[in-house]
Amino acid sequence: MLELMINKDKELENIILIENGKMIENYISNEEERKRRLEGNIYIGQVVDIINGMQAAFVNFGEEKNGFIHLKDAVPQVDETKEKLDDTLDIKKVLKPKQKLLIQVKKDSDVRKGARVSTHISIPGKYMVLMPNTSFITISQKIENETKKQEMINLIKSSLPDGFGAIIRTSAEKVSQEEIKKDAENLLKKWQEIEKKFQTSSDTPKLLWQSENIVEKIITDLSTKNLEKITTNSEEEFKALKKLELENINILLDKENNLLEKYDLAKQIEKLEDRKIWLNCGGFITIDKTEALTAIDVNTGKFTGSKDLESTIFKVNKVASLEIAKLLRLRDIGGIIVIDYIDMKTKENKEKIEALLKETLKEDRAKTQVEGFTKLNLMELTRKHICSHLNS
Repeated sequence: MLELMINKDKELENIILIENGKMIENYISNEEERKRRLEGNIYIGQVVDIINGMQAAFVNFGEEKNGFIHLKDAVPQVDETKEKLDDTLDIKKVLKPKQKLLIQVKKDSDVRKGARVSTHISIPGKYMVLMPNTSFITISQKIENETKKQEMINLIKSSLPDGFGAIIRTSAEKVSQEEIKKDAENLLKKWQEIEKKFQTSSDTPKLLWQSENIVEKIITDLSTKNLEKITTNSEEEFKALKKLELENINILLDKENNLLEKYDLAKQIEKLEDRKIWLNCGGFITIDKTEALTAIDVNTGKFTGSKDLESTIFKVNKVASLEIAKLLRLRDIGGIIVIDYIDMKTKENKEKIEALLKETLKEDRAKTQVEGFTKLNLMELTRKHICSHLNS
């Protein structure tokens, strides 16, 4: 059973996803963060400055800071598995000062940088992500049945006009063709509305389409799973949820209580700030964030094992892998992640740990890519934030 809990305490909001009584996702934000979160929004932008040496440009899109666009995000999108960007292309031949652009925020701004924007538009739906002005269709890596994959690709191709691509989501695997077609129709209508606004508007930078907030995103992502209940202590949030007209989901208002205290979640959330996390086998891991990456170190700690050293090390690494996958999701850790496992001598054990990590990460809604062990025996992977700014 999945349950969503939304607790508001003054200006702070906790959004917690609970599965069978256990917290599996947690997002924290305040009013200021919610207002400045722009990722996914679509705007009319105007080129203000071209940076030749970086093959990039600054774009005014009506927000406090100008956005930053790379050359690869300003030219037509390609299937990176089959095509590569022309290295000889000059940014000046693609963008001109004061040029009007239809752009989408791909990564939010921070204290040092403006938002990263792109002309590659993607509109998320329940079962697919629509990509206008492309021709390729990709499918979630979490769908493994090759026959099913091809069936779904063929279905999407027949459901979309020429000049549209898509990413087929994991949630599409267990629904009917009619539901997928309906989702495609709804996304096409959204795109037509956005395109019409862009064509009929002046060159003045402004917002054209606002992306889902974190609560709406979670509900959309879980549309085919058993999300049974949403509880909030906020009357404002309760009214917003009721407007969504959600089927088969019980929405409850409990405005008399702090839900974190009522359901004993405050202590669990506090522990998410800990750098050092003990494992149930006696070992421990440490998590350190830097600007460039997140480093995770695995240690044997108090665990001595009962067999040989290699078996002891493998046991700790195995337990650590399960905990790391859980914490990446709970803390919404994104970007480059490097895991320093305890060194294993056998290739077989390394392969088992890599396979276990990949399998466990399939439960994560975020896109993850496990690259495997490097020559220095470090595990490299990447993970995309579910929601930028939150938990950062």
